[in-house]
Amino acid sequence: MRLLHDLGKIHATFDDPNLVSRAGLVPVMALAQRAGLAGLAGEHVRIGRRCGVYPQVKVPGIVAGMIGGADSIDDLDLLRHGAMGALFGGIRAPSTLGSFLRAFTWGNVLQLGKVNRLVLAELARRAPLLPGKETLAFVDIDSQQKRVYGRKKQGAAFGHTKIQGKSLLVRGLNALAATISTPLGAPVIAAVRLRGGNAASSRGAASFAGEAVRTARAAGCAGIVVVRADSSFYSAVFTRAVRAAGAFFSVTVRMNPHVAAAIATIGEDAWTPIRYPRAIWDDQLGCWVSDAEVAETRYTAFTRKKGQEITARLIVRRVRDLNRQARQGQDELFPVWRYHAVFTDSPFTMLQAEAQHRGHAQVEQVLADWSDGPLAHLPSGSFPANAAWLVLAAISHNLLRAAGSLASLGYGKARGATIRRDLIDVAARTARHGRGHITLHLPEGWHREHEWMNLFAAACGPPAATA
Repeated sequence: MRLLHDLGKIHATFDDPNLVSRAGLVPVMALAQRAGLAGLAGEHVRIGRRCGVYPQVKVPGIVAGMIGGADSIDDLDLLRHGAMGALFGGIRAPSTLGSFLRAFTWGNVLQLGKVNRLVLAELARRAPLLPGKETLAFVDIDSQQKRVYGRKKQGAAFGHTKIQGKSLLVRGLNALAATISTPLGAPVIAAVRLRGGNAASSRGAASFAGEAVRTARAAGCAGIVVVRADSSFYSAVFTRAVRAAGAFFSVTVRMNPHVAAAIATIGEDAWTPIRYPRAIWDDQLGCWVSDAEVAETRYTAFTRKKGQEITARLIVRRVRDLNRQARQGQDELFPVWRYHAVFTDSPFTMLQAEAQHRGHAQVEQVLADWSDGPLAHLPSGSFPANAAWLVLAAISHNLLRAAGSLASLGYGKARGATIRRDLIDVAARTARHGRGHITLHLPEGWHREHEWMNLFAAACGPPAATA
């Protein structure tokens, strides 16, 4: 590929008032409008401070900026260019939106969280967000230590996080997130909560889990719901809260003497090889020959406090700890295993429950996707403003996910950055005709034209007929 003109003959100027750089915002914000985002924000978000007026205009504006790629307040200026004013009304300056965010209190953040739950439930009715939700859904809970650098950030403190497999102390704020997914569908965000940087992962997790399960039910998850979490959430309060919400729990167990004693009672004939990265299928034996095996036993946890005991299944995966010096002639005298235990009351078979629990790490993919999008920064020095920014990022994630599911099956599971690149960041020229009609002229030969038109027809076309 090369330029067809001499460099001295190429000129550029920003002077076309009929162009937009992100035509994909039209169908996505149409979807948000049909889901009632503006109306719900105006109804539930009531800010008492002077700059907190018109949430029905400013909340969709911030969400649209995030969908377009904004990761800071200044970046929201991307909404003010070319013909955007001919496509959208109520566009506000970044300074106005920043003042709006700083007007939030913690109570207003909770009100915005309710808007997220209601919008998600409506999106789930309008788009194939969670295929198979009537049978099985997973609620995954995890936290992320988000590094911040400003010395005046409210709530910033040192907390533990993992970077390239190493546990480090990082100064930042702690974001707690719960996602809803199905075996066939990508995760959407049920709830988020911003906490101080030194908050333990399990702080407030019990009530948070109950809220996430109720959101999943409101989104149409009428079948089995399994709440999955890592060992940071292993506690009697958390597991009881999940049961009280009408769901099953599946939580990684920290290795301690009680768990080790329970694992020691498992007989050698009880271990079943599983399909693991180096597993080989043996046709003669009719099973997997693997360096990983699974077994289970009954286990009573949380026995230190009277009345807190919970008896459920302890599913254990053991992985062969390979001797790296075997090639030098130092063969092992006996096999050494590493054990990974899961405490669960899942109704599924042992192998199903163990494989399902391993899938809970997909919530980390959502957190990584955020870091590549609106959560690249926590842009304000105000803690409530950053908490509101976090909730708005969740709304934008769910809208992107709904847009992807309407575009095609492939985009239903694509990363937010991929959807933004192929469906949102598409240049278009606006042309008026007739009485109030406007046409978007997009690039001829766009490589995702079919998917873009699917999304446009679903979001901007006539509503689907109801029986």
